[in-house]
Amino acid sequence: MTRKLFGTDGIRGTANREPITAETALAVALAAGAQFRRGDHRHVVVIGKDTRLSGYMLEPALTAGFISAGIDVVLLGPIPTPGVGMLTRSLRADLGVMISASHNPFADNGIKLFGPDGFKLSDAVEAEIEARIGNGGDSALVEPGRLGRARRLEDSGGRYIEFVKSTFPRRLRLDGLKIVVDCAHGAAYRVAPRVFYELGAEVVEIADDPDGFNINRDCGAMAPGTMQKAVLEHGADLGLALDGDADRLLVANERGELVDGDQLMGLIAGFLHREERLDGGGVVATVMSNLGLERHLKGLGLALERTPVGDRYVVERMRRDGYNVGGEQSGHIVLSDYTTTGDGLIAALQVLAVLVETGKPASEVLQVFEAVPQCLTSVRIVDRAVMNLEIVREAIAESELRLQAQGRLVIRPSGTEPVIRIMAEGDDAGLVAQVVGALAEAIRAAGEEGQQAAQ
Repeated sequence: MTRKLFGTDGIRGTANREPITAETALAVALAAGAQFRRGDHRHVVVIGKDTRLSGYMLEPALTAGFISAGIDVVLLGPIPTPGVGMLTRSLRADLGVMISASHNPFADNGIKLFGPDGFKLSDAVEAEIEARIGNGGDSALVEPGRLGRARRLEDSGGRYIEFVKSTFPRRLRLDGLKIVVDCAHGAAYRVAPRVFYELGAEVVEIADDPDGFNINRDCGAMAPGTMQKAVLEHGADLGLALDGDADRLLVANERGELVDGDQLMGLIAGFLHREERLDGGGVVATVMSNLGLERHLKGLGLALERTPVGDRYVVERMRRDGYNVGGEQSGHIVLSDYTTTGDGLIAALQVLAVLVETGKPASEVLQVFEAVPQCLTSVRIVDRAVMNLEIVREAIAESELRLQAQGRLVIRPSGTEPVIRIMAEGDDAGLVAQVVGALAEAIRAAGEEGQQAAQ
């Protein structure tokens, strides 16, 4: 069974354009409600959101759909995506929904679904929900006396804060540390600063004033330069940059130097390995993670297992093979001892725990391996069929031949945008840049020719 509506991370697109319309949100809620309506108990769904203006459109549409399907709705308000996963389990809900387009600009939005176990849905379940939508939603409508109700959970943020704090070692405190926290004007704008303040840190809050339009704009994990600059301006010991729904994290040391998700995974995995708390004998990451991480882990006697891009695929491999550390170079860090999905705040606390334990500056602790030169670019396309053209296939083969055994080439269509992403890495930085540039130009030219021919 195939999926057309769902991508690599739920349903995503431009707000008020299909599929991110009130009509489709209503249909998704009806179908998902029918999918998870099992037994005679009062069924419950929790709905969280980030700070986008379009959340005001999607939240009531989803609420109406679930109520029509006989599901009680608990509205969480603005809360990080991992908070939805946590509260789905904590409240023993049948389903969780996050309204967010994560790191995308404000004009986009998305719908992410969680099962009763707090994990994102599998491809198979998403396909079943799509099939229900295609068959019409009338069968999901319940009798008038079985309609659901809606209520707002006023302390959702407080519950999530206490959960996040519980993952930090009780013997440690953050006293004496000055931390810049960039909230990306997103879902964590209220909860993130409180977590670090209540654990003893001096907190410098930035990008913590959302207006519905400024989420991820020149701030957060998508523009970490703002956080890096603030670290230097305030003489901070560390900087933390979250994205719009706070499921990813990038860090800057006291020099303002950026530390990506690969370094953070290497740091956390090494720490847990020394404490004999690392499960699975390694780390799960995606095809985009740096070869340097793989070499570093190998030196520790650990493996790096690679998956397709998307934290959901990382989590699926972790669950299948018993790993407790995984993530993506972009900053999704999944620590399954605590949570079911990437969580920027929990990852930050584990990094801070290592920092406090060592008593050393972040610049001496966080860079755990030498990264292999890597080049990444995106080519915007109209039709993905361009990748099947002979001229493009030949360009890819030539690029792979040029790299040979000196590096890796990864080409993939984005699951959230109409682009092809090209990544190459190897010990020769010049060669890597040449390969990516030439291949990007070949794909771009082929796409333009195909578009002209279609006209």
